[in-house]
Amino acid sequence: MRRNDMITRIEEKTVWDVLIIGGGATGTGIAVDAASRGYKTLLLEKGDFAQGTSSRSTKLVHGGVRYLQQGNITLVLEALRERGIMRRNAPHLVFDIPFVIPNYDWWEGPFYGIGLKLYDMLAGKAGFGKSEIISKDETIRRIPTVEENGLNGGVIYYDGQFDDSRLVINLAKTAFSQGAVLINYMPVTGLIKRNELIKGVLALDTETGKEYKLDAKVVINASGPFTDSIRKMDNKRCTGMISPSRGVHMVLDKEFLPANSAIMVPHTDDGRVLFAIPWYDKVVVGTTETPLNEPEAEPVPDRSEIEFLLEHTARYLAKDPSAKDILSVFAGVRPLVSDPKAENTAVISREHVVNISKSGLVTIAGGKWTTYRKMAEDTLDQAIMVGDLEFTPCVTENLQIHGYHNHPEQYNNLACYGSDATNIQNLIRTNVDYNHPIHPDLNEITGEIIWAVNEEMARTVEDFLARRRRSLVLNARASMEAAPKVADIMMKELGRDKTWAKEQVLNFNRLAEKYIYK
Repeated sequence: MRRNDMITRIEEKTVWDVLIIGGGATGTGIAVDAASRGYKTLLLEKGDFAQGTSSRSTKLVHGGVRYLQQGNITLVLEALRERGIMRRNAPHLVFDIPFVIPNYDWWEGPFYGIGLKLYDMLAGKAGFGKSEIISKDETIRRIPTVEENGLNGGVIYYDGQFDDSRLVINLAKTAFSQGAVLINYMPVTGLIKRNELIKGVLALDTETGKEYKLDAKVVINASGPFTDSIRKMDNKRCTGMISPSRGVHMVLDKEFLPANSAIMVPHTDDGRVLFAIPWYDKVVVGTTETPLNEPEAEPVPDRSEIEFLLEHTARYLAKDPSAKDILSVFAGVRPLVSDPKAENTAVISREHVVNISKSGLVTIAGGKWTTYRKMAEDTLDQAIMVGDLEFTPCVTENLQIHGYHNHPEQYNNLACYGSDATNIQNLIRTNVDYNHPIHPDLNEITGEIIWAVNEEMARTVEDFLARRRRSLVLNARASMEAAPKVADIMMKELGRDKTWAKEQVLNFNRLAEKYIYK
């Protein structure tokens, strides 16, 4: 999957059946769906794939215990079903994980136990494991660092976790293998209309400055938090659909949660659910919910949000984490669908909405990571009618995602690549230097940079350290120290010069500073 090849494809003056704006979970999901149905598919992303919200999740594939509390059974049912499909189609990236709710009041065990039995029942045969009330000793065995003072026991249930940006890259490669063209760093700058109907887009290749006029039978807006900016290209007076909300996470060392079970806090001071989850030998804690007036391209956590996470985490761990223990902080903007009756974004539904404008722009908004496949199916079904395309049924329910492998753990640090790991191993054998670590505190090796550039369309240092691998999220300081080496290797692979490499390091360091809590 090479960007130059993709550019060559769009210069062939093709009329695309489906043109998708946005390269996150929903956009790449639609590309997989459209290409696998046989439609000529083009996806354009203004930055890098998964650069926004889709790489900044809590790393959960779940039905949504909070939505069960809210009584949103329909959303929970849909998400639980899609959770099972994700695990079946991408077992190299989606895994079962036990969650423990520590109980400190007598009523918590029966109360949460009953609710989670309903969760099990709704999951049915697609369940990841049976929930149960567990003893104090079993709770401590599963969470050795749990706060034991006042602990009565716990409740255990099962959900899923994943690597969000890696799944987006694998979705892009799946779409590519089905015939789709996907291009990053190509923002849409305008919509082409004929007889007041949208018939394509204007796009800019930010690497070369070249502009493109691209014709399409139907255009789909899957731009997440920036949905309304694309809609305003169509109609400047349109009413906004998106109510953006910032979700913040912090990353701690594994010593704070050394076992393989996660902690779920069912009720924080502001009524949210909080998670502490083992992930890549670190611990991800999140999330918050802060309403925003406008979406932010690179959201930065407020000090109050991090203090909120530290305070609530300390209540459940014997050793209280402090600011100096934070390896990284990261934030994402959730593109929640506006609801004028909702008092705040924490109660706005994650259910998705497909909107079709008078000129035929198909917009998908809302939803959650777990339901990306169903969102794509629903969106494309509508787009087929708008574009007057011959209907072909969706096949993604049983379509394996690129990298599919049932036992990726055998590849150790390359496990997240699934079946691609053998190709990377073969690459490493061609040059002894390719097996050198990029930093003593990071797991990545030089050969992975070569692979990311040539096979996964990584164009910048950030692309590799933030999304092809997760160094920036897991250890911001170490990733800054590794940036010069990454830039030097990418410079050679991309045919750039030392000025480019220097600028890349400066740009990455400016970004990484925002991930360091001071």
